[in-house]
Amino acid sequence: MSKLYVLFEHSAGFALFRVAEFEELSAFLPQVEESVTDLQRFNSVVTLIAFQPFKSAVVALENINAVSEGIIPEDLNLFLEGALPKKKKRGKCTLGVLDPKLGAAISEALEIPCSHTGAVPEILRGIRHHFHALIKGLTLKACSVAQLGLGHSYSRARVKFNVHRVDNMIIQSIALLDQLDKDVNTFSMRIREWYSYHFPELVSIVPENHLYTKCAEFIKDRKTLSEESLEPLTEILGDSEKAQAVVDASKMSMGMDISPVDLINIQMFAGRVVALSNYRKQIAEYLHSKMNSVAPNLTTLVGDQVGARLISKAGSLTSLAKYPASTLQILGAEKALFRALKTRSNTPKYGLLYHSTFIGRAGLKNKGRISRYLANKCSIASRIDCFSETQSTVFGEKLRQQVEDRLKFYETGDIPKKNIEVMKEALDELQQVVEAEASAKKKKKKKKKEEKQEEVAMDED
Repeated sequence: MSKLYVLFEHSAGFALFRVAEFEELSAFLPQVEESVTDLQRFNSVVTLIAFQPFKSAVVALENINAVSEGIIPEDLNLFLEGALPKKKKRGKCTLGVLDPKLGAAISEALEIPCSHTGAVPEILRGIRHHFHALIKGLTLKACSVAQLGLGHSYSRARVKFNVHRVDNMIIQSIALLDQLDKDVNTFSMRIREWYSYHFPELVSIVPENHLYTKCAEFIKDRKTLSEESLEPLTEILGDSEKAQAVVDASKMSMGMDISPVDLINIQMFAGRVVALSNYRKQIAEYLHSKMNSVAPNLTTLVGDQVGARLISKAGSLTSLAKYPASTLQILGAEKALFRALKTRSNTPKYGLLYHSTFIGRAGLKNKGRISRYLANKCSIASRIDCFSETQSTVFGEKLRQQVEDRLKFYETGDIPKKNIEVMKEALDELQQVVEAEASAKKKKKKKKKEEKQEEVAMDED
C-alpha cells in the first residue's frame, strides 16, 4: 500500500505530514473537502512527521526564492533527507507538493515519486487553514506576522530585481506616448476648427497640426501681422515663402472678427497643446534611452516603439522572451486570430510587427514570410536581452542584417548566410568588444594609480 507524505512550505519553516489511508482518501474526495474545515476530523487525516523552522528572515527569503523558481534549496534537501524514509523504502512512498516544478526537482534529487493532483491540493488547503494548530508552540498571531514579513521581503525582492533594467517604465512610457498622440491630435483639430472662424486661410498654408498650433499661438489677431512678423514666423515654419504667404493671406482673409477674450482663450489653449507636443518629444527620447538600456538588441532590430509595444503587450521582457516566435508574430492581433479560428478563415499574418519597416518594404506575396522570419529574429533578440549579462547591440545589428538579406533574397534570389555562421561572427565581435572594454578599464585604473603616486610624491617634496 502506497504511503503519502505531504510537504508544506510556510513562512515559518518547512513541515512534512503523513496522510492516513491515502488510497481511500483519493476515492472519497468530497469527504476530504468537508473534513478540511473541521480541525478534529482533519487531525485524523494528517499527522505531523517533522517541522524545521527558519533561523532568520534572510534564510526564509532565500528558501522561498529558490522554491518559487522550482529549485530545491539546501535546507529543504537536508530536511527531506532526514524526515522521509530511507532510500530503499521510498519506492512505496509518494510525496505530495503544490508546485509541479518543485515536485519534478525533488523526485530527481531524492528519487521519490511526487504528486500534485487528486486529494493533495485539498489536504494542503487544510494544512494551510489549520497550520498554527498542527504545530506545537506556534500561534495564529506568530503565523500572520511571519507571513506578512516574508510577503513584504519577497515582493520587494521581486520588484527590485534590477533597477537599471526595469521594463515597467517602458510599458508606462509607451502607453503614455500613445495617449499623448491621440490627445494632441484631438486638441489640434479643436484649435483648427476654433481658429478657422478668424483665419480660415491658415489651414491650407500650414497643414501640419503642430506647426498650425504654434502659428495660431503666435499670430493671435490676424490684423496685427506685418512685415516685422516675417522673421519669427520663418523661425516657426522653417520656410520664408510659407511665412510670406501667411502674412499676405492675413491681409485678404475672409474670416470673421473675434473679440479679444476669445482670442486669449484660443491662445492659452494653443499654448497648452504646444507644451503637450514638446512633452511628447521628451517622452519619446526617454523611451528611446530606456529601450537602449533594457532591450538594446530588440531596439536595434525593430526600433524602440515597436519593441516597447511588444514588451507592453507581453507584460514584461521576461514574458516576451518566453513566448515562441509564432506567438510573437501575431501579438496584438488576438481578436483577428480568434475570429479566423471561429469562422475557419485565414489566420492573421502579423500583429504589432506590421508597424516595422521590414513588413512595409516586402512585396504583397512575401509579407507573411518576412513577418514569420522577423518574429523569429525578435524572439532571439528578446531572449538575448533578457538573459545575457553583458549588454550590447552586436546581436541586434547582425539579426537586422539577416532580415535585410532575407528581403534581398525574396527580390533577387541571392542566398543569405546561415544563422549559425552569423551567430559565430556576432560572438567573436562581442568578445572583442568585451576585451576592449576590459583593457580600457585597466588603463583607466593604471592612470589613476599613477596620478595618485605623483600627488603623493609632490606632497612629500
